[in-house]
Amino acid sequence: MTGMGEPGRDSDALDAAFAETVRRTGASIGALYLLAPDERLLSLEAVCGVPVEFAAPWARVALASPAPVADAVREDRMVWVGSQEEMVRSYPRTAVVLPYPLALAAAPVSGVRRWGTLLLMWPATRPPHMTPRERGNITSSCRRLARLLEEAAERTGPARRERPRAVPVGAGRGYAPPALAVADFVERLPGGSCALDLEGRLTYVSTGAGDLLGREADQLLGTVPWQSLRWLDDPVYEDRYRAAVISREPVSFTACRPPDLWLDIHLFPDDSGISVRIVPSGTHLPPTPTSTRAAPASGSEADSVPARAGQLYQLTHLAAALTEVVGVQDVVDLVADQIMPAFGAQGLVLSTADAGRLRITGHRGYASDTIARLDGLPLDTAFTPAGQALASGIPAFYADAEEMRRTHPEAPPASGKQAWAFLPLIISGRPVGICVLSYDSPHTFPADERAVMTSLAGLIAQAFDRARLYDTKHELAHGLQQALLPRRLPTIDGLRVAARYLPATRGMDIGGDFYDLIRLGDTTAAAVIGDVQGHNVAAAALMGQVRTGVHAHATLGASPDQVLHRTNRLLTDLAPDLFTSCLYAHLDLARRRVTLASAGHPPPILRLPGGETRPLDVPPGPLLGIDPDAVFPVTEIPLAEGMLLAFYTDGLVETPGVDLDDSINRLVRHLAEAGDRDLHRLIDAVLSRTDTIGQRLDDIALLVLQESKGTGRDDRADRAG
Repeated sequence: MTGMGEPGRDSDALDAAFAETVRRTGASIGALYLLAPDERLLSLEAVCGVPVEFAAPWARVALASPAPVADAVREDRMVWVGSQEEMVRSYPRTAVVLPYPLALAAAPVSGVRRWGTLLLMWPATRPPHMTPRERGNITSSCRRLARLLEEAAERTGPARRERPRAVPVGAGRGYAPPALAVADFVERLPGGSCALDLEGRLTYVSTGAGDLLGREADQLLGTVPWQSLRWLDDPVYEDRYRAAVISREPVSFTACRPPDLWLDIHLFPDDSGISVRIVPSGTHLPPTPTSTRAAPASGSEADSVPARAGQLYQLTHLAAALTEVVGVQDVVDLVADQIMPAFGAQGLVLSTADAGRLRITGHRGYASDTIARLDGLPLDTAFTPAGQALASGIPAFYADAEEMRRTHPEAPPASGKQAWAFLPLIISGRPVGICVLSYDSPHTFPADERAVMTSLAGLIAQAFDRARLYDTKHELAHGLQQALLPRRLPTIDGLRVAARYLPATRGMDIGGDFYDLIRLGDTTAAAVIGDVQGHNVAAAALMGQVRTGVHAHATLGASPDQVLHRTNRLLTDLAPDLFTSCLYAHLDLARRRVTLASAGHPPPILRLPGGETRPLDVPPGPLLGIDPDAVFPVTEIPLAEGMLLAFYTDGLVETPGVDLDDSINRLVRHLAEAGDRDLHRLIDAVLSRTDTIGQRLDDIALLVLQESKGTGRDDRADRAG
């Protein structure tokens, strides 16, 4: 990630400014995310107020993901979430892994460039709205952080950190032994008293607490309770601690110390740690907002080691992310950017079974010559365990090179890796591929880590199979679209031309919009643009029939109204249940005339050499495919020197909630202001100003013609931009 260079003055200054921001805003938790060099990921740089381990599910956030920290930097705005209810509505994936009452703000850290996001979190007890003064303070703090990052980058350049660091909220907060009077006071209280720091370590244990917990105080100090006390080793109890740290609200739960001693445990958090009261169950204390009673572990459940609560949250977070991937490359990127770091892996190979061979579809952390050697191996190869694991459906784990060498002696020298996890991707008993995570040094795989990896493999398999199907459909649709649109517009002496097609961003990237330029003679040509209802395979197929029909009738010498009339008869005979708009123009360069006819299509836009730009008044007939006897009025205009005509489909001008005439007039202004030295640049300028770069609900076709005084210049058409 882009960091502060080498540790020292720069990182100290950044940490101090970060901690001061958290303290001054009254936030209980803060996190600083920085953009990775490729600006596709936000990586966690520093946290304060919680252990670094708590932030593991969010250590890396894709810039395109629906999360507050990503929205803030992507949209360059402050994101405010005032309650858990608002979180569920606006950011359901984030709410799954932050199921606590809280409020948060995510603000962009920007200066001369985008650096990242500052995240601040408060207990839910704060007011649900942010004042302008608070917003101003956070914004100025973000500018200060950006300046520090820029100054550090100028001095030392960007650097990469392996993991985020914890920054204390304030200096000088040590945990000195309590005064004797305080210790005596605590010892006289009934039950037991403990203190935890924000990392979860016990910093104080009273004699009564030691008696109830069944361990001496000196055996517990400095330990984490759910690790030093086996009967507390359950994600339910750890989650109660997480709830207290993140929400900063009191939490209580009941646990059983074997064999049958039930204890009520009450947690009272603040910014420095947690005070804990332990009393035998049935002793009444003031009620707290959260209470969970856990059943005692027994039998085989008591002997098993449950997954850590943090791992369960991480699994949930990654599972939610896998549901949003689209193509195979998205799966590869997600596994590499989030799942690899979650397990500390340095290498990834994602392969699919194809015709008895392992075909690598994505990889990270391997040299290209190694991948070339591994790609295309037969499934029964002895070179790697991948084929064997895929055939058996059983994950394979190798903690060191010696363990791998005993069964596959060539594998360690080939890759240079020292530990591996081979995770077969299986769906309903059907193998779809294998995911290999590898390590640069020996790595043990505890039972809980193996369980989480195996669970994730099933989710990756589902996402991978969906992604392959999507890519296949996308390639088919793209190939069909390219086959139906003209490969190249013809060269016509005295006419300059350029065109562009943009598919809808929803669906299959295919649609019914089309354009064409047809040479009819040495001095005559026809320009046509049309829009078949819908943007799917059926629309594309009908579009091909319409374009073929128009082309055939035009080359036979039919007039514009007859071209549309005959094509209309063809469509009504086919009865496709889809309607088509179409605009046809006959250009006679010798007689200097343009004759137009429209079947319910938006009017073309005329720009004269003097700069006058306006929509042409072309009375439209009905859409094609409705009335077999429809009549299509004809409009004729002179072909002036340097005159420019723009034909377009409604996807370029239709905007929800905006009047169509207003949208067309806006397009007129854009065309009037665009230069015409290069028609392709003119199209680029128009598209960049008409909200077509991002999400498109409909496909767009744009065809621009200009009289060129007989220069014969040929502008190639672009089928997709």
